[in-house]
Amino acid sequence: MRKLLLAGLIGAVLASGLAAFPWVPVAASEAGASTISYAYVTSLSTLSIVNSSTNRVVKTVGLGIFPSGIALTPDRSDAYVTNWESNTVSVFKISTDKVVKTVSVGTGPSWIAITPNGRDAYVTNSISNTVNVIDTSTNSVVKTVPVDSVPNSIAITPDGSYAYVANDGSGTVSVIKTSTNAVVKTVRIDGAPFGIAITPNGRDAYVANFGSNTVNVIDTSTNSVVKTVPVGTNPLGITITPNGSDAYVTNYTSDSVSVIKTSTDKVVNTVSVGVNPGGLAITPNGSDAYVGNWESGTMSVIETSTNKVVKTVKVGLGVNKGPTAVAIT
Repeated sequence: MRKLLLAGLIGAVLASGLAAFPWVPVAASEAGASTISYAYVTSLSTLSIVNSSTNRVVKTVGLGIFPSGIALTPDRSDAYVTNWESNTVSVFKISTDKVVKTVSVGTGPSWIAITPNGRDAYVTNSISNTVNVIDTSTNSVVKTVPVDSVPNSIAITPDGSYAYVANDGSGTVSVIKTSTNAVVKTVRIDGAPFGIAITPNGRDAYVANFGSNTVNVIDTSTNSVVKTVPVGTNPLGITITPNGSDAYVTNYTSDSVSVIKTSTDKVVNTVSVGVNPGGLAITPNGSDAYVGNWESGTMSVIETSTNKVVKTVKVGLGVNKGPTAVAIT
């Protein structure tokens, strides 16, 4: 269970051994085409590329050991992937579908977020209890910020001024001022905070609390908890629609996704998905939510207008070796 907690937002359970993964070979130009939206899905040692129009896996690429988090640069040219067991970050060039750089970071890198201007990538190290700052122009670590115990996920405000870090081991959220790369506030949270997401207007940070079965809402102007929302069992991942109207929360043990209306901070829908959902992402147009189901080895596609699963895609390396994190171009 501790490895589950250390792995971060995606809540994947570390499993040993690899299995053959059937993928549909296609030209790299298709997988990297900018005119088509793609979901980039990490699993035990691979990155699967899914065409969001057809919901087909079009390519699978090898990465480090146990990739657990993924973030795209604002121009969608690169994907940065944390490799939890390798203690590295892979820099994946989307136009060529190749890893172009491997960056050594702290121990147990769990999650990653990139500033809106694309200059820096912030990496949580769940065993080192630090956040590394990577300069994306050189792909080198330029700063290490100490935080609380077992930092998991991280989110950056839309204006790039602050990074919010969910610390599972201490039940806190560290607020890092990005201009100084120093912690300026520590917020006490219910239970073990895993996933964190910030509304597009930057006013609120939503924190999924594994164990307490709640989501805390932090007012970013005061850095205080202003609301607690009950959700399913052991919530892990959380993301917010591009228009800010809804927060989608994966409930790892309930095998479901809770949909929170941000205007009222109430759950308005609960969607059944695969077994042990963790990482999730929403398409840029807000039409679909892609949910990785670890034990099922699948990804559920939820149509946000109806909050129904419209497609289930096999990804990852099979049962108990499924998807851990998702990002969408």
